[in-house]
Formats: sequence, C-alpha cells, structure tokens
Amino acid sequence: MTAEVPQTLKAALWMTGAIASFSSMAVAGREASFALDTFEIMMYRSIVGVLIVSVILTFTGSWQQVTRRSMGTQTLRNLAHFTGQNLWFYSVTVIPLAQVFALEFTSPLWVIVLSPLLLGERITPVRALAAMIGFLGILIVARPSPETFSPGLVTAASSAVFFALTTMLTKKLTRTETVGCILFWLTVMQLVFGIIAAGYDGDIALPDTQTAPFLLVIGFAGLLAHFCITNALAIAPATVVVPFDFARLPAIAIIGMLVYGEALDIWVLVGAMVIFGGNYMNILAETRRNRVA
Repeated sequence: MTAEVPQTLKAALWMTGAIASFSSMAVAGREASFALDTFEIMMYRSIVGVLIVSVILTFTGSWQQVTRRSMGTQTLRNLAHFTGQNLWFYSVTVIPLAQVFALEFTSPLWVIVLSPLLLGERITPVRALAAMIGFLGILIVARPSPETFSPGLVTAASSAVFFALTTMLTKKLTRTETVGCILFWLTVMQLVFGIIAAGYDGDIALPDTQTAPFLLVIGFAGLLAHFCITNALAIAPATVVVPFDFARLPAIAIIGMLVYGEALDIWVLVGAMVIFGGNYMNILAETRRNRVA
C-alpha cells in the first residue's frame, strides 16, 4: 500500500501539468485568434513543434527512429488530427471553454463506436452502455434547440470524433513505430497541411510581438500535455489517471469565468459528469477484463 501512494502522487503531478498545458493552450488559442485564423495558428504551432521535436531527437541521438515505412497510416492519422485540432481551435473562440472541454471528453466514446470498423474490436454490452450514457451527456451539454444551436457546439463535438480517429490510428502506429517517429511526422505533416490551408488564398498573416508569445505557448503546451499524460499512464492505471484528467473541466470553467466572464453553466458540468461516468464505467470494465485475461 505504501508503495502505491508515491506513484499515485507522481501521476497526480503529471496530470496537473497536463491540465495546466491544455488550459493554457485554450486561452492562448483564443487570444491568438484575434489576429490569426485557425489554419495560421496550426501552421505556426507546427513550426514550434518541428523545432522542439527536432531538438529532442538530436540531443537524444534518436533520429534513426524516424522511418518512412508507415507513411500511409501516418498521413491518415495526421489529417485526422489536423482536422480535429482546427475544429477545436475554432470552438474555443466562439463558445465557452467549459463546453469545448466537456464535448472533447466524448472522444473515448467515439473510439468505442468506431473501433469495430477500424480496428476490428468487438463492442461489448458494457461498451455499448458506456457509449449511450456518454451521448446522453452530449445532449445535456449541448441541449440542442433552435435557440441554443451554435456552430461552435457542432465543431467542438466533431473535433472529438477526429481525435478518436487520431487515437485509433496512433494505436495502430505504435505497433511498429516509436513515439519519436510519430511526433516527428505529426509536426512535419501538420506544418505542410497548415501552409497549404493557410496560404491557399495567397495571404498568410505574420505574427507580431503580441501574438508570437501565444503561438509559442500553443506549440509547447500541445506537446507538453501529451507528454504529461503519457508519463502519468506509465506509472498509474487509467482508473487513477482519468479522474485527474477530468479535473481540467472545472479548472477551465473557472478560468473562463475569471478571464472572459463566462457564466458557470450547471448543465455543462452535469452533462460532463454523465460523459465522465460513461467513460469511467468502460475503463473499470476493461481493467477487470484485463486482470481476468
């Protein structure tokens, strides 16, 4: 018992870093959007990402890990992530941050729905129930009606689908590729996608002294968030990590209230709890099944 407490504490510290990273990326994305569109934000974010990943690969002597044997899957994965990230950045500029984060938590539920098609995995009764509970949470968060309908709600919910596709394709890639290889092609390909999307009209806005710091935060925080989550999962089970991850919803709700004057919507929190319940029920079932196996 005493040996587990420090590991849980370490996982909590890693997840604190993830929460801070995701929250700072959302705020920085909203601030940068006043001068840049989402494609330009993604392009500059990818430039920062390429530099960071290249420096890490150089200092660790890991360039040999970067291969081209799975370029088809790498391309599909990075197109999905690029699309999801653009939808997410647009969402944080037009709807309350808490709503964006709540709908983003449905991504694992979309993995349940889509994995039989892409990974050949079976939908168990528990997985089906978890998905239905989660989608009930979506209805509570969005409360769709002619009065409450917003393009931002649609893009936030859609981003979760593309993040789910990214997760499944990443799982497929990890069977043959290292994390360094995946991150390198992630940043390089998304830089190319960003240049094409931002420059199709022949007009790419340059960052100024006000927006440049926000772009640095976006690029660094995006990589740091996933690094923190990976480390947390490496030392603690998902049943411990996921509740900590959920803490970023009330955290971003408070940030939205303090920084942007966004009202604390009780239904967003209720819906998010329902989404969390569906996710957590599935995690508990999977954990028990793996122990039996």
